[in-house]
Amino acid sequence: MNDTSDDALDRDASLQARAVPASHEAAHSDGVDEQKQAKGSEAKWAPYLENVSESTVACLITMVQGNLLALGLSHWIIASQTGILAGAITATALLWSRIRKRWLVSLLLGTVTAVVDYFIHPGMFGPAVAEAIVTGIGAAALSYAVGTFLKSRRG
Repeated sequence: MNDTSDDALDRDASLQARAVPASHEAAHSDGVDEQKQAKGSEAKWAPYLENVSESTVACLITMVQGNLLALGLSHWIIASQTGILAGAITATALLWSRIRKRWLVSLLLGTVTAVVDYFIHPGMFGPAVAEAIVTGIGAAALSYAVGTFLKSRRG
């Protein structure tokens, strides 16, 4: 009888040992799914954030004509308005059109940034539209450079 009870204990221990890895795998797969979901949501926001930051930086640099020491709170507020609006319009247009060519994305961002910048605030140099055009060109160039760099880093 002693052998039978030892066999039963061994079977119970074996079953418990098998159950632990299964629950561990389930917990691990949930963690992997959560990581994939987090990366998926980051990937959805990445183009918007990239467009906003490129438009904002181009607007900031153009407003102060390259003199970064002259940046003030009012510059940041105006550039943020331009960047958020231009980034949102561009990201929405890119989602609808499914454009993926880097130069087209940059051209679209530059054009939208120029138009938005023109309506957000008056130009500080030359004709009223001059600063908006320069800002758009800067946003397009920055978009192309950053996009090319990111593509080379991703492989």
